[in-house]
Amino acid sequence: MPPKSEKQPEQPRKGKRTELQRFLEQQRPAVVGTEEWNAMRAALAPVSDAYLRRLLKESGVPLHVLVEGVRQEDEASLERTLTALLHEYEGGEQRQARRLVIEAKEHARFALKKHPEKQEMILWMVTWLENPSLFPRWVELRKEALLAENTGS
Repeated sequence: MPPKSEKQPEQPRKGKRTELQRFLEQQRPAVVGTEEWNAMRAALAPVSDAYLRRLLKESGVPLHVLVEGVRQEDEASLERTLTALLHEYEGGEQRQARRLVIEAKEHARFALKKHPEKQEMILWMVTWLENPSLFPRWVELRKEALLAENTGS
């Protein structure tokens, strides 16, 4: 064993982040769609969907909305992803789109105690789930109502 004063050569870090980076370098997907998602899940197994999605978002690689899921950083991201999921829903991906919205709604409910602003986001997701095709018009009316409420009109 070398003395402590001698520095050991750095070992490559192992972990899901490193495995994902290696996968992305080898495959070089232009966009991570469901096919790439499934390949990544298999290559990195066991890995939770939420953790893999977070690592992908951090990597900066573009994600198809069925991989990206519902973004809740702000109302603009929420509207963008719910609208994109509506297009997928109308294109035949009802089960997957609904699953992503339900999952996001549950995460928002879990975060509600620490983040009361999630209540509005939950309303948007519940409305989407109740009638996806009406969501775009509803969200425009909702934003108008919130604006009027905030400006005292």
